Amino acid sequence: MAEISETPSGLRTHIGFFGRTNSGKSTLINALVGQDVSIVSPEPGTTTDPVYKAIEIAPIGPCLLIDTAGLEDETTLGSVRMEKTMQVAGMCDVAVWVPSEDDEAVKQSMFEFFRQKNVPVVIAASDADKLREDLVSAAGELSSRTLLQGMVSEEDIVMLVMPQDKQAPKGRLILPQVSTLRELLDAHARTVCVAPEQMTSAISMLKEPPAFIITDSQVFDYVYERKPAESRLTSFSILYAGLKGDLDVFIEGARAIDGLKPGARVLVAESCSHAPLEEDIGRVKIPALLSKRIGGEITTEVVAGKDFPEDLTGYDLILQCGGCMVNRRQIMNRVEKAVKNGVPITNYGVAIAFLKGILEKVLDNQ
Repeated sequence: MAEISETPSGLRTHIGFFGRTNSGKSTLINALVGQDVSIVSPEPGTTTDPVYKAIEIAPIGPCLLIDTAGLEDETTLGSVRMEKTMQVAGMCDVAVWVPSEDDEAVKQSMFEFFRQKNVPVVIAASDADKLREDLVSAAGELSSRTLLQGMVSEEDIVMLVMPQDKQAPKGRLILPQVSTLRELLDAHARTVCVAPEQMTSAISMLKEPPAFIITDSQVFDYVYERKPAESRLTSFSILYAGLKGDLDVFIEGARAIDGLKPGARVLVAESCSHAPLEEDIGRVKIPALLSKRIGGEITTEVVAGKDFPEDLTGYDLILQCGGCMVNRRQIMNRVEKAVKNGVPITNYGVAIAFLKGILEKVLDNQ
C-alpha cells in the first residue's frame, strides 16, 4: 500500500513495527492510529507487502508508521516477505518490537541488527497511550538536524536561485526549495526568490548584497560567475547532502572522480521513482560531465526507489541523488554499504560542484 500524504516521507520519522507472524502488529497500529489501516486476521501471513500510514504524533511531528510481514513466515511467499521486512528495517528511525511467545531467538537477531544501525527499539505496550509515550521518548533521542545548521542569521538577506526549466515540476517547487524556504522564514531571514535570469537585476535592486545565495546545482557556474564577491554560495543538493547523508564521505567520493578511467562503471542511485526526462540530471547531465572530465565514455546503471544492490562489486563510483523524498536512514544505509565495500559515493550537488571546479569555494561557505 503506498503512502497517501501531502508531506513527503523524507520529512517524516519512520516507525516500523516488527515481530513474529500473528504477534498483533496490525492490531497495535490500528489502535495507535484510531483507524483500521491494517487488515487484522487470525490467519498467519495476512500482512504481505509493508503497509504505510502517515500520522502526526505530538511532539514528534509527522511520522510514517510501517506495518511489516511477520518474521519467520513459513508460507510459500515467506522469503519474499522477509526481504521486504528487512528492507523496511533498514529505513526505520525507530523500531517497535511486538513480543509474542517463543520469539527470543528472532528477537535477539533483530535487536542486534537495530543496535548496529543505531536505531532505538521500543517494546510494544498493549496500551496505545503508553506506546505513544514510549515512541516520543525514543524519537527524542534522534539527532535534531536542519538544512542550514546555523549558517544564516536573523535579518540576513538570502537569495534562492531556482531554475524553472524542464526539470522543474509543473505548478510547484521541489521539496529542497520548499524546506529551505521554510527554515529561512523560521530564522527570520529576508528571502528573495528568483530564476537565474533574474538574479543580476534582483541583486542590483538590493541595498546590500545577499549574505547567502542558495541555488540549484545545475546552474552553479552561472550563479558563481555573477554573484557578489562577499556573498556565500551553496546549493540545495549540498545542503541535503549534510542533512540526509555524510557530507565528508560525499566530498571524498567526488574527489575520487579524477581517478576514474574511460569505461568506468557508475551506479546512479535515485531515491524515488520518476519518468526520466531527456535532460535528466542523474542519468544524462552528470554522466556527460564525467565522460568529459575523464576523456572517455563511462557505463552507467540506474536504480530507483528502494532498490539498491547488496553487491557493489565492480562499481567504480556511486552517484546518489539528494534524497529529498526519503529519510536519512535510507541514505545512510547506502553510504555505509559503499564505505564497507570500498566504493566511492558522492551526491549530485557535490559531484557537480567538483566537476565545475568550485567545490572548494563552496565548502568555504559551510
